[in-house]
Amino acid sequence: MNLYADYHTHTSYSHAKGTVEENIQSAIKANLKEIGIAEHGPQTLFVGVSNKKFENLYDEIISLRDKYPEIKILFNIEANLLDYEGNIDLPPFVENKVDMLLLGFHPNIVPSSKSFPMVTNNLLSRNLGLRKERTRWYNTQGLIKAMKKYDISLITHPGHKVDVDTKQLAKACAETNTALEINCKHGMKIKDFVDIAKSEGVKFIVSSDAHHPNEVGEFSKGISIIKKLNIPKSMIVNSERST
Repeated sequence: MNLYADYHTHTSYSHAKGTVEENIQSAIKANLKEIGIAEHGPQTLFVGVSNKKFENLYDEIISLRDKYPEIKILFNIEANLLDYEGNIDLPPFVENKVDMLLLGFHPNIVPSSKSFPMVTNNLLSRNLGLRKERTRWYNTQGLIKAMKKYDISLITHPGHKVDVDTKQLAKACAETNTALEINCKHGMKIKDFVDIAKSEGVKFIVSSDAHHPNEVGEFSKGISIIKKLNIPKSMIVNSERST
């Protein structure tokens, strides 16, 4: 299976190694047709990208599009779920410019009064085994509400680090035309819901989640997951249909 795009890559704008241009050069070497720079939303603890940095990143991407016309360079974001009401940290500037809106559920977000119940529940569930069913239900509802509020292209690494009802999530993805990620770093969680996804007609996107230029377009683990779980090529958004 050939994959033509890597929509989820990080750079030194956040906590990754390498520049935007180095990621692009790696994507070209990997014969990709498209690459997305998807930095973390501003409320990611310690590594979130500020509004001003997103403006700088956008300007850099615009400039590099002229320099590398042979590849499509997308200005993406990996936003965070902030609370159980489905709010996310999507800056107005990014919202008006973003090519693909990715949503991740990360436990390490900047605490606030609205996020407190979500952060607390997940800490108690993960570390002490408390409120597990309740937390799982609320986590899932938060993601579903976000998908109904925003035009989200992709849910990143579903079920990684936080517990969600992946079957309910897959059904909601089908209703909102949101893809689920096969993450080449944290991908095997999808085995819990791939059958539901198949029956509901959910699409998948394979991503490297690269944190170093050398990882851009490195899909071997994702392709292995696809083969192991017998996911049809027609369900993979970024697959070459002619191969």
